[in-house]
Amino acid sequence: MKKIIHMSVICAGAIALSLTVASAKDNNGNGYGKLKDFTKYTPLTLSANSDEWDASAPWKLPEGYTQRVVSDETDLNIYPDGRDDWHDMNVVNETGKNAGRYMYRTHEVRLGRGDDVVDSIGGTVSVVDLETGASSIIAQSTEYTALDGIDWTPWGTVVFAEETTGGSFFELILNDNMISGTVIERPAVGRLAHEGIQLDKDGNVYVVDEHRGRTSGCTDSVTGETMIPCGGGIYKFVPATYGDLSAGELFVLGFPEGNRDGTGQGAWLGPIDPETAREAGTKKGGASYQRPEDLEIIDGILYAAVTEGPRDEYGKEYYEGRVLAIDLETMKVTNFVKAGVNVPVEMGKPGEDGHQTGFDSVDNLAKAPNGELVMVEDNKPSDIWFASTQTNEYGASKSVKLFASLTDPGAEGSGIYFSPTDPETLYVSIQHSEAEDGDGTWAITKE
Repeated sequence: MKKIIHMSVICAGAIALSLTVASAKDNNGNGYGKLKDFTKYTPLTLSANSDEWDASAPWKLPEGYTQRVVSDETDLNIYPDGRDDWHDMNVVNETGKNAGRYMYRTHEVRLGRGDDVVDSIGGTVSVVDLETGASSIIAQSTEYTALDGIDWTPWGTVVFAEETTGGSFFELILNDNMISGTVIERPAVGRLAHEGIQLDKDGNVYVVDEHRGRTSGCTDSVTGETMIPCGGGIYKFVPATYGDLSAGELFVLGFPEGNRDGTGQGAWLGPIDPETAREAGTKKGGASYQRPEDLEIIDGILYAAVTEGPRDEYGKEYYEGRVLAIDLETMKVTNFVKAGVNVPVEMGKPGEDGHQTGFDSVDNLAKAPNGELVMVEDNKPSDIWFASTQTNEYGASKSVKLFASLTDPGAEGSGIYFSPTDPETLYVSIQHSEAEDGDGTWAITKE
């Protein structure tokens, strides 16, 4: 049965933002906008030290870049009494009327845990009018928890999901005003610990199971036995009808001929039962990764951030996470970015003796308008990296550069995003900031 929840809109004022940017031209007079200059920067050599923290400018950036608040808890404080709003993933209305004007954000608050919401507020999706700066709530329910992944569909709706075991997948049907709408649950897409969501031009939906599949495993609902590895997979939902997520078939990424640490010649296996997608996917032969978190499609390649590496018998990671590249035509799966291969291994923390800046706990992904992959870490300090999609013979990026680093102690960056209608601005959220009411969404631009 479809679960339909009607939403009311709660508005709050916010400062207006200027979206006017100057165009740029190359030596031949061809316009290319500001972004090609954006990606031409001198990479940082060191991650941020929390001693450098300035709450008004929390990102350590290359020379020539500026940062500003898009909307934070001083504009829209959803969870009062000192509780963090946990701003997470971002997307704008990428197509249609007023494309690029409205930014939709999930808030990763978990019901009843720690200082998170325990009353009648529930999980929330917020919206920011990037033209006026007004922030408001567009979807809220006491049944929502840990809202995480969010994306814009080719048919003009917003999809979002929960990052909990057996979490739900939802579609937000927008009203004409773009700041209110109706939410419909879409169980056919799969009940999983959702984070990354991507849609291709054919309307297929790609999702992940944010689960430590290599070590945590799961319980067989039939026999009661523990299955390890289990879950932590990458999935593809094929709608029965384009633009209709109410019915279709769900598949899981697997390696029928074997694999090397989750790479090799892959295939979509299934269909599988969406109600028990984690368990059913494993039984069908799906690969298990250690906390896959986000997805991004660039030129027919599905990139998947796997936040942790597999662990040895003592619980120590063999490596610090990686980004996979899945060619959606050939289904070949390779390691695209991996610490110790094409980016340094992080050692220690900034300020400590022997510290080495490196790649650790990659979390969210974005497509830069010049075609590069942008990555932000779920780590302290939280670094932002750019990776060229040009690869060597083994499928690894030929160039991975450090762009920014978060100085806010204890906080992490999330929801990194370039709007296709605004290539001059890199959006990124900050969650569980040390600053009072410091969670929010930031915009980084070049002077």
